[in-house]
This record gives sequence, C-alpha cells and structure tokens, in this order.
Amino acid sequence: MKEERKVELLEELLPQDPVERVKTLDELDILLMRYESAIREIRTKFEILNDELSLLGHQNPIASISSRRKTLSGILEKLKRQGFPMTLESIEENLTDVAGIRIICSFVDDIYKVAKMLQQQDDIKVLLIKDYIAKPKPNGYRSYHMIVEVPVFFSNEKRPMKVEVQIRTIAMDFWANLEHRMRYKKDIEAADEIIDELKECADNIAATDEKMMIIREKIRSVSSD
Repeated sequence: MKEERKVELLEELLPQDPVERVKTLDELDILLMRYESAIREIRTKFEILNDELSLLGHQNPIASISSRRKTLSGILEKLKRQGFPMTLESIEENLTDVAGIRIICSFVDDIYKVAKMLQQQDDIKVLLIKDYIAKPKPNGYRSYHMIVEVPVFFSNEKRPMKVEVQIRTIAMDFWANLEHRMRYKKDIEAADEIIDELKECADNIAATDEKMMIIREKIRSVSSD
C-alpha cells in the first residue's frame, strides 16, 4: 500500500512528456544526493568539534550523532499534506527537514554549548531556532531545534542546503522515541491516560536533567580541590 501511494505521489511530480520525465527523475536523484551531502557536511562539523574538545581535555559534550534523509515517500507526502506544489523547486523552498541531524548530549547546558559552537562557524547560516527546552510543547516534548543552511561544493557549483538539527539529552531522546511510537499507534487503548503519564514523565525527566547538572558540578568542585 505504501509503495502504491509513493507511485501515486511521484506521478504528480513527474511531467507526462517522456523526455522531461527522465530529466526530472535525474534531477530528483541529484537533489537527494545534495541533501545527503549536506548531512555529511554538518555531521563532520560536529565530529570535529567533539574531537577538538576531547583533545583539549574537556568532557565530550556530544554523546552520539545520528542522521537521516527523509524518504522520497515522506517528502512527497509532506508536500501534498501541506498543500505545496508538487515540484522539485517546492521541495527546496518549502521543506526544511529533508536532511536531519540529531545530537545527543549528556547534560542540558551542553546542548546550548554545542548549538553556539555551530552558530559561530562563518559558513553556517541559522534560519530558525525553536527552543523546546525553554518552552516545552504542551505534551512535554523538549529539544533544541535549529534550521541551518550550509554551502555544499559540487563539481560545477556551490549550493546552500537546509538541514534540521535537533539537540537533546539522552533522557529527552528516550522520551521522544517512546512518545513517537505512541503517536503513530492507531486505536490505542487508554490513550488519554498514556498521554498524561508521558507528560508526567517529561516533567520528571526535566527535573532529573537539572539535578544531574548540579551533581556534575559538585563532582567537579571536589575534583578541583
């Protein structure tokens, strides 16, 4: 069923003329490759920053890095759902989460430290910041989101590409994964009760993250004596 839906949406994107159809498919492959390249650019930046801090004797602020490029089905479905034109140009103009990087930190203050380090790089253009740590979503979701633009160099051009960066703690990520699974379950029993329990867990996690930072500082002060 999913494959049928993908074909249906792809038909809306592709022109009827056979020659133009092949050309559009080739351009689509190139566009997806550009997003993959943008992911590598941003991922490498974070890996270098983490390596540098480690060599300087600082505690590594980044626990893990993961990345993903939205599937073609997901891209087309989002264009359709949000009422955007079904064109290649529309993908670049209207979607900001085709390429995604997720950074997991041990502590909340590391999140802001890592975000600031990325923002300070002169080839990074920050388009949007959504701080769901300072202002959590009503359901309890917490994370730090950035939409950035990074130049990617190809054989005949330099292309600015958008990448969504999500930065969160280990505990925030665990909660978000569980909430995501629940959200896409249909006809789940006691859904309202689970939503309330998840919200309570999110608040407890936030309090625990704060407490962990306090404990870390106590350990540091003892170590420096």
